[in-house]
Amino acid sequence: MTKQRMHLGEILFKAGLVEKQALINAIKTAKSSNKRLGQVLLELGLINEDTLAKAIAKQFGLKYVDIESVTIPPDAVKIIPEDLIKRYNILPLSVNNGRLKLIISDPMDLDMMDSVRLRLNKELECHIANPKKIREYIETSLVDKVAAPEDDRLKHSIDATAAELAEAGHELQAEALRIQAAADGDEGPIIRLVNLIIDTAYHMRASDIHVEPMADRVRIRYRVDGVCLEKDNIPKNMQAPLVARLKILSGMDIAEKRLPQDGRIKRNIAGTDIDFRVSSLPGVHGPSVVLRILRPDAVNIGIESLGFEQDNYEQFQQIIKRPNGIFLVTGPTGSGKTTTLYAALQELNKPDKKIITAEDPVEYMFAGMNQCQVKEEIGLTFDIILRSMLRQAPNIILIGEIRDHDVADIAIQAALTGHLVFSTLHTNDACSAITRLIDMGVKPFLVASSIQAIMAQRLIRVICKKCKVVDENPNPQHLRLLGIDPAEIKKRPFYKGAGCPACHNTGYKGRLGIFEMVEMSPELRELAYKRAPTSELRTAAKAGGMRTLAEDGVLKVFKGISTAEEISRNAQIEGIIEEQT
Repeated sequence: MTKQRMHLGEILFKAGLVEKQALINAIKTAKSSNKRLGQVLLELGLINEDTLAKAIAKQFGLKYVDIESVTIPPDAVKIIPEDLIKRYNILPLSVNNGRLKLIISDPMDLDMMDSVRLRLNKELECHIANPKKIREYIETSLVDKVAAPEDDRLKHSIDATAAELAEAGHELQAEALRIQAAADGDEGPIIRLVNLIIDTAYHMRASDIHVEPMADRVRIRYRVDGVCLEKDNIPKNMQAPLVARLKILSGMDIAEKRLPQDGRIKRNIAGTDIDFRVSSLPGVHGPSVVLRILRPDAVNIGIESLGFEQDNYEQFQQIIKRPNGIFLVTGPTGSGKTTTLYAALQELNKPDKKIITAEDPVEYMFAGMNQCQVKEEIGLTFDIILRSMLRQAPNIILIGEIRDHDVADIAIQAALTGHLVFSTLHTNDACSAITRLIDMGVKPFLVASSIQAIMAQRLIRVICKKCKVVDENPNPQHLRLLGIDPAEIKKRPFYKGAGCPACHNTGYKGRLGIFEMVEMSPELRELAYKRAPTSELRTAAKAGGMRTLAEDGVLKVFKGISTAEEISRNAQIEGIIEEQT
């Protein structure tokens, strides 16, 4: 258990340096004037600066040093740049094995510690000294020895360090270093930093930007092809202006720090208008901010580019062109369900068809479709929108997600009255959607008669074409999980990505879908009517020709599109075996 730090007043009182009543009066004055207790005690003449520095050292468990009795390195400005020494009133004591002994006056100045760590790339061991004596030493013994061109030398040093960081791939840290070196209160550098974060994400093909405050830094991560990649860390002292800038851009209330907030940013990058959906969530170390990047080209890829095998492609085309019924796409969040449904709607978006959507939220705008945004705060819920849209005489309806019995019931009624209904459901496989709807309270005979087809899907990463090589030794564990005979290695080549700058050394670039298509047959309708369990439905679907997610993924492995490791990581595999480590 961490020992609780003593209060400054308690230390001074126990040492007999301040009387009780005087201390009480000083504490009251400090609270009313919003000043630190130590500052008030100095102003009242109750203690001197040496006494205060010794008490602070004891409070924080640090060593007190007397500037007059220690030897400051004569080349101090070579250890710590002069601009940091003067700005933060600090002095170096010694450097040993990459650890800097640093003389400071305020152990609560985290900005100072962040700046020194960033500039010098060293761990700090702090000692406390009288701030007045530190300042006097700097002014009399240090600054006078520094040549006039020192500022130019320091600027050159900063620029060189920033250039090295940028060349090593740490562009955000380089920009943070330049901002700290400027320290002129100008908002321009923070604006440039935010722009750099956003532009970097766009050019990395990221789907999300994660700004995550930690105890001692702010971590920046980008989600690329479904996997989070840590790009850079930003000093803790930039957290507040960085978060404030993001909140201002997205229209959030920068004064609200206790509640989650949502917003949007529109930005033109490389001649294309990009929307960012922004979410802020309060955390222990500050608000976590996530920007979801909504690229117009992400949903304009066409059905043929989704990753269907030829038989599934032809089946999908036939299903979406039926006049009525429900077509469900299932899978977890981020599995590409919305992209698949939008691809289907774009195929059907003709002048002779009226298409209405109910979404929460509307992420992409399409010409020729009537898109309606759910707004629960004013009572505009899915079921209210659906009841109203049926009076609009649509041919095709898209429901963002079937969440409860009311929405499911209206969707089924719409399908039974001659509408083609597309929607999503969160289930692990296709057949589970049938039992999920029945569990919601929908009558089995309505489920059996209204559903035309169900498709489960996942997104898998595609091997990078620029570093694609033959995998001589595929992991046998992953092959066994997918039911691939190891003897297949001798019959056909397996591939992997070696890793290159184009794929950020992951070996993968881009994603495609793997699919599990179930078209309702008389046997499946009968089982649904009888409330059969998912296992029976799945057995019947397989007998009817359904290819599972894993089996569809194996075809991608054999074609050299992806790897067995990637398929086994994403596919719903029955009887999965724990990988040996």
